[in-house]
Amino acid sequence: MHRMIATWFGAGDIRPAPGTWGSAVAVALGVVIHWIGSFPLLALATIAVTALGFWSVSHYTKGMEDPDRSEIVIDEVAGQWLALCFPSYGFWHAGLPSTEFPWPGWLAAFLLFRLFDIWKPWIIGRADREGGTMGVMMDDLWAGVFAGLTTMICAGIWHGLIA
Repeated sequence: MHRMIATWFGAGDIRPAPGTWGSAVAVALGVVIHWIGSFPLLALATIAVTALGFWSVSHYTKGMEDPDRSEIVIDEVAGQWLALCFPSYGFWHAGLPSTEFPWPGWLAAFLLFRLFDIWKPWIIGRADREGGTMGVMMDDLWAGVFAGLTTMICAGIWHGLIA
């Protein structure tokens, strides 16, 4: 069961680039969660999957020399949903119906999350080097924060200066 959760029901077994596949699956499911219950439901789901990630990764990797295994993608799900929470909140705050989650918002969150997760600047890289369950989860959560903030900055520039 721990492996099933840690690999997000097999998404982490897809090759090549299991982290990207895990993120893509997370975006698709995150958009559906937004459609069902808008930002509040996505925020709750993000908290739940983050807690589930810490739990499943710690159990799945117990006794492993390197716990940051490529098939573990629950960390990508948690980080990607955190990144999606930023535009989701913006649409919810603007009073848009939950069935509206325009593609630039979720696409930017996806692309920026992958950028920060691969690049690992500053605190993201520091979290990754921490190792263990904390390192596995925290680098993706920080990448989610960076991606979410950058998505909102881009949206502000687009809507405030360009459009």
